[in-house]
Amino acid sequence: MADQTQGTIDINADPKAIMAVIEDYDAYPEWAGQIKKVEIRERDDDKRGKQVYYEVSQGPMKADYVLEYTYKPNDGGVSWIFVEGHGLRDLQGDYTLEPKGDQTHVTYKAKVDITIPMLGMIKRKMEKLVIDTALKGLKKRVESM
Repeated sequence: MADQTQGTIDINADPKAIMAVIEDYDAYPEWAGQIKKVEIRERDDDKRGKQVYYEVSQGPMKADYVLEYTYKPNDGGVSWIFVEGHGLRDLQGDYTLEPKGDQTHVTYKAKVDITIPMLGMIKRKMEKLVIDTALKGLKKRVESM
């Protein structure tokens, strides 16, 4: 994934517990504030979301889009690509989960291309904010369960 932004966090849970939260797309509006609506449009052979529709709103930015997910073996994470949408031209990302004792080290990489013209530096700051917010929300959600 070229020109990507990334963030990391350690979560007090095993990868399986973290993947359970990541794969529960229907619950995202409960803990990921910018996500307003989610609809699983297609599932894989293991009944996990394969194509998922999102409606998001963060400040003046509003978008709706479909992502397609590919799962890593052994609860190692998930990656996604942009299928279609409005307000974005592209959205690619990846969660990588690495067990470390009683914790799991989570790395989130993302590349976002929105339709609003924006300087590269400002775009990367926005991506970093989205990543940091997602990681903190994921940690809070997993550790509260």
